[in-house]
Amino acid sequence: MPGDPVTDGRPVLGVIGSGAGGVEQLRAELVEPAQQRGWNVAVTLTPTAASWLEESGELTKLEAAVELPVRVQPRMPHEKSRHPPVACYVVAPASANTVAKLALGLMDNQALTTVCEAIGGQVVPVVVFPRVNAAHARQPAWRGHLDALRAAGVHLIYGEDVWPLAEPRQAPPRRPLPWTAILDAAERAVTSTNATTRQS
Repeated sequence: MPGDPVTDGRPVLGVIGSGAGGVEQLRAELVEPAQQRGWNVAVTLTPTAASWLEESGELTKLEAAVELPVRVQPRMPHEKSRHPPVACYVVAPASANTVAKLALGLMDNQALTTVCEAIGGQVVPVVVFPRVNAAHARQPAWRGHLDALRAAGVHLIYGEDVWPLAEPRQAPPRRPLPWTAILDAAERAVTSTNATTRQS
């Protein structure tokens, strides 16, 4: 897997999980497959996602699966960052609330701050999978949020071809998220960024 910056020769994938359906699959379906592809994974969770995973016992398994600390709270001013620079950020699953805040630049937790800085910095690519339903998508501000993120260069995993939207509480049970498409998009984004950097 090509990409810089690296840790021990491996590119670092910054995984951001929010409180949306599917976050309980984050370790098995995104983190571990990314590791198998050669990524070192740095996970940051929103407070809601962290509480969900802690309640289910999955947080302990996630912490054991990665080499870097799982972040939730901001570091103190005198502390060094607990994560190295990353080659790409993946926000998956991204709740409707998380997508709206990213589009508006609202940074009220560590996960949002990290990704908003990356979006504004225009150096590290960002991939976002909005885990929303059809009612969320009909909310009047929704299309504007997606347009704002696209205009900022964010790679959205969104559309009927990858994730057909269901009405609230009508999605098939245990419906898998498009994890492979998400990880493939991260790798394409890094390859494209590296190619652009070499040409400049």
